[in-house]
Amino acid sequence: MLTAVAVVVASMVGTGVFTSLGYQIRDIPAGFPILILWIIGGLVSLCGAFCYAELVCMNPRSGGEYHLLSTAIHPLAGFLAGWISITAGFAAPLAAAAVVFGTYLHTIWPEWSVYGYGAGLVLLMTTVQLFSLRFVERFQVAFTMMKLALIAAFILGAGFVGAGNWNLLLPAASDRPYYTSQPYAIALVFVMYAYTGWNGAVYIAGEMADVRRHLPKALLSGTLLVIILYVLLNAAFMVSAPWTALEGKPEVALMAARTIFGEAGGNGMGLVISFGLVAHISAMLFAGTRVLRVLGQDVWYLRLLDRTNQAGAPWPAVLLLSAVVLLLMLSGTFEQLLLYIQGLLLLSSMLCVAAVPWLRWKRPLADRPFRAPLYPLTPFVYLGVTSWMLYALVKERPWESALGLVTLVFGLILYAVARLKKPAV
Repeated sequence: MLTAVAVVVASMVGTGVFTSLGYQIRDIPAGFPILILWIIGGLVSLCGAFCYAELVCMNPRSGGEYHLLSTAIHPLAGFLAGWISITAGFAAPLAAAAVVFGTYLHTIWPEWSVYGYGAGLVLLMTTVQLFSLRFVERFQVAFTMMKLALIAAFILGAGFVGAGNWNLLLPAASDRPYYTSQPYAIALVFVMYAYTGWNGAVYIAGEMADVRRHLPKALLSGTLLVIILYVLLNAAFMVSAPWTALEGKPEVALMAARTIFGEAGGNGMGLVISFGLVAHISAMLFAGTRVLRVLGQDVWYLRLLDRTNQAGAPWPAVLLLSAVVLLLMLSGTFEQLLLYIQGLLLLSSMLCVAAVPWLRWKRPLADRPFRAPLYPLTPFVYLGVTSWMLYALVKERPWESALGLVTLVFGLILYAVARLKKPAV
């Protein structure tokens, strides 16, 4: 249970919360609407967590969206969701996290390149994932606790050490046009990217001793904890650093820390923030390789991915995911990578949430150990908000959306190959 909660929290608290604010302030220079964004994103994620918990408890297995959509809708939908998980769901966020890690360390110690720092961390976490499950669990819990302590220290520092202007967070009449604007929807994309991982425990359901009892608790408690942390942390960022210095910059946490604690103290905090990403990258590798392993069990030409070493770690899946991450780190800017990720993830999660009312209609008498509360409000809130975000993303960022379409086409080709007759051994 504790490891599952740690995976949920560590999967969410990664690059997004430490980098998104700079892009939000650029288009929405108002504190209160930005805080509302983070609350909306948290509530939408909570609705998604309710729906995912219902689906997984009906048919417990690792694999995330790949498993859920294969059983609930159609194997094609599941395969495409698995393909999205490999590329956009795990590899691209891992690459983005490694880039941010490298950016923070390069700012403090410019001797190495951003890629050098980021690649070094990916290789280190790859090695950790090759150890036993018990070792990975303990590593994950320890670094997640360190990350939470970091966030608490930063928030307290902003409240008691910094001399920020908290009036910047109060609502104003001039804020109203922001709430219905296209930039607000795009800003919500960045927020939802920061909340990506609220379904983290779903990917390791097969590793849990009592899925139906512990999974819903892990999803819900982890998501609620992160909502509180995110609102407080972004409030601390906005009152601690000049907004003009934050606009369009990914290293907002480092800038805010320097403002609060001075140059040396800020660099020290930036260093701790960088190593706080260790838990995030570890959790994403842990969950992502389990999706690859389930694909290896079901798809004949991916059978190698189901192999394990003597410690029980799926080493081919670990090495493949890490290699894709290292390649993605060389392509695109952080913002382009983030928007490409989120468009595909929104599409995949929308299908999973839509599967809840679909199965309620198609299989009304099926055993449901956990039911999404406030149904049908929970799935339709998630679907309504994410549809609006996806529309705004396609309209405002067509290039990144086109890359997502190309990714789906490749997935269709791979599915067609998977449907071919299995070759004789």
